[in-house]
Amino acid sequence: MKDIRLFPLSTVAEPGSRGFEAELDGSMLSGFVVRKAGLLRAYRNHCPHTGAPLEWQPDQFLDIGDSFIQCALHGALFDVDEGRCLRGPCVGEHLQPLQVRVHDGDVWLQVPPASVEPS
Repeated sequence: MKDIRLFPLSTVAEPGSRGFEAELDGSMLSGFVVRKAGLLRAYRNHCPHTGAPLEWQPDQFLDIGDSFIQCALHGALFDVDEGRCLRGPCVGEHLQPLQVRVHDGDVWLQVPPASVEPS
């Protein structure tokens, strides 16, 4: 499977965030990208505590100070760089990271090659 083009980098504020949906192997993946301090991080849109989506409005994954990823359901705060929960009921747990890259001004989801089992 090839990498998946998500959206132009210019559509993500600095600092800011943007959600996306991508089809992988016949199922939908809900994720989001955070742009902060010139870096991009991407995570699955899934709270490790409840499994609920994190955003409180479309594309709003950061707290009011644009410092942390915040779960809209219970206010847990996650570190942007590692997705580690710093405050809330899931302290110490992590968001599931996704790999993204920027190419020709677009953000691409890097799809790992499918594991091939020996025959």
